[in-house]
Amino acid sequence: MQPIISITNLSKVYGTGLKALTDINLDIAKGEIFALLGPNGAGKTTLISIVCGIVTASEGRILADGHDITKDYRAARSLIGLVPQELTTDAFETVWATTSFSRGLFGLKPDPAHIERVLRDLSLWDKKDSRIMTLSGGMKRRVLIAKALSHEPKILFLDEPTAGVDVALRQDMWRLVRGLRAKGVTIILTTHYIDEAEEMADRVGVIRKGEIILVEDKVELMRKLGKKQLTLQLDAPLGQVPSALAAHHLELSGDGRELVYTYDTKGDAGLTVLLADLAAADIRFRDLHTSQSSLEDIFVDLVKERA
Repeated sequence: MQPIISITNLSKVYGTGLKALTDINLDIAKGEIFALLGPNGAGKTTLISIVCGIVTASEGRILADGHDITKDYRAARSLIGLVPQELTTDAFETVWATTSFSRGLFGLKPDPAHIERVLRDLSLWDKKDSRIMTLSGGMKRRVLIAKALSHEPKILFLDEPTAGVDVALRQDMWRLVRGLRAKGVTIILTTHYIDEAEEMADRVGVIRKGEIILVEDKVELMRKLGKKQLTLQLDAPLGQVPSALAAHHLELSGDGRELVYTYDTKGDAGLTVLLADLAAADIRFRDLHTSQSSLEDIFVDLVKERA
C-alpha cells in the first residue's frame, strides 16, 4: 500500500548555516498514529513545517497522498491539518467565525453542521460566539485544533498539542484523535508527554540533531529495547551480594532487604537459573514483584546512547 506521506532524502540548512535536518527518509501509513519524539532542538518542528509547506526544504522530496508538496502544493496542502505549538489566533474574531473562515481558505463550501460537530467534540460549542481574545489558554488551544479540522483533512499534524493545557483538554484531545483515526485520518504528533505517545501511537520515530535514529512499531520497540526488573523482598537482610550470585549482576536495595534483578524482555530463561541459585545459597524471600521499562525510559536511553 502506498504511504500517505513519503519523505525522501530531506535536508534543511538555514541561511545561518544551521543544519536542521539531514537526509530524512520516512514513510507514514494511512490511518496510523505516528509519534515523533526528540529533545528540544532535534528538528521536529522543522520537519513538520516543511511537510506543511511553511518552511522550504534545501533538498529532498515529500509526497502527501501522491501529491508533491512543492509541485502540487494546493492539492497536497488541502489534505493536511496542522495544530502548531504557538497560540496564534485571530484575537478579535469569534470562535465560529475563525473556524468557518479556515474552512473557506481551502476553497470548501460552508458546512455549518461539520463546524458544529468539531466545536462540540472539542467542548467549544458554548463558546462559539465568544471572541478569541476572551478565552483561556486551554480554550485557545482547542480553537487551533478546531481550525485544523475545519477542512476535513486526511492528515493531521499535532505539534505539542497538549503542552501546558489542563487535564480535561488532554482527555478531550485524545478522545478526538481516536475518533479521527477510526475514520481513517492519519495522525502525526510530537509530544513531551511520552506517556501519551506510549498510550496512543502505533509507531514511534526518534529524531536527534536533525537525523532520524529509529523508526519502529511501538510494541516491537518496547519488546526489543525494554527491560524488566524483578525485585525480591528478602526474609533477612544481606550485607552484600554473595559471590555465588555474581553472574546475575544483582543489586542490593532497601537497606539490604531487597535484591533487584534486571533482564531483557526478549526472554526470561535466566529467572529459572537465578531462583535455583538463590535456593542453593540459602537465600529466602517472602515476596517479589516485577516492573517493565516505559517508552520514556527507552527514549532517554536512546538519546543518551547517541550523545
